Amino acid sequence: MSTTIGAFIGGGIAACGAVTATHPFETVKIRMQLQGELQQKGAQPLHYRGPLHGAGVIVRSEGVRAIYRGLGCAYVYQMVLNGCRLGFYDPMRASLAGFFFKDDRKQSLAINMFCGASSGMIGAAAGSPFFLVKTRLQSFSKTLPMGTQHNYRNAIDGLSQIFRSEGLGGLYRGVGAAMIRTGFGSSVQLPTYFFAKRRLMKHAGMEEGAPLHLTSSAISGFVVCCVMHPPDTIMSRLYNQNGNLYKGVLDCALKTIRTEGLFAIYKGFLPHLARILPHTILTLSLAEQTNKLMRKVETLIIPDVVEANKAKAEAKANAKTA
Repeated sequence: MSTTIGAFIGGGIAACGAVTATHPFETVKIRMQLQGELQQKGAQPLHYRGPLHGAGVIVRSEGVRAIYRGLGCAYVYQMVLNGCRLGFYDPMRASLAGFFFKDDRKQSLAINMFCGASSGMIGAAAGSPFFLVKTRLQSFSKTLPMGTQHNYRNAIDGLSQIFRSEGLGGLYRGVGAAMIRTGFGSSVQLPTYFFAKRRLMKHAGMEEGAPLHLTSSAISGFVVCCVMHPPDTIMSRLYNQNGNLYKGVLDCALKTIRTEGLFAIYKGFLPHLARILPHTILTLSLAEQTNKLMRKVETLIIPDVVEANKAKAEAKANAKTA
């Protein structure tokens, strides 16, 4: 991207397009993560058995609108999170590569993972209040309640109720878990995507285009889901709790594993995979297109900056060749 702002906007728009299609599975995932919270095996309810079954249960018992609860918050969160992640990743990577290797186009797995995690954690911290309200909106059910129930009319009502009862700190409840969760996912998402993309171009003969973007995104999405799901489960429970059921990330993890077993932290994995795969594919594939669009817009608005960046890149390439 020519500018960080352009990448921020492009990344945010791409993520909003993706979340529109995948939000129902996010709702099912959260309810499955809260299902049987701190209950012994055998005593846990199984209202939601998988992504499709869970979606069907919610639609039949609560209507189609219920499966899209919290979508407005999801849009704001995705704009902030992926705007930061896609907007800050490359400038950070280029700066560190230039510092350590004297070449800002040099690829380093360690630098890529560090920049992916850092940019994701910045976005997660900035958007945490919206994810908090989104989680509580999605978990609320009059017919099949899971975990602590919070009856908010909408996102604004949720934010105002939390602020009035718990103050500013209440809006950032669970932010540590959110940063860990997003740091884990972001540390592998973009590096895995670009790694897969380069390898597919080199070894499979694929060229720039939709098939390459889709395949690279699918590989990235699967890796992200495997790495990110345990802290995602912890985050959902911390966000949804009322009072001090859990003292923090470690306390929540230990209580969950002791009471429900080790694999409890992978509750809701299938709906998460059903959400994250298309979400990652759509986000990264759409980002390729929105980035192209933003470059065209930037050329019209700030042609001097674009031309300067182009000249700078050409000069570096020439110097390297020489």
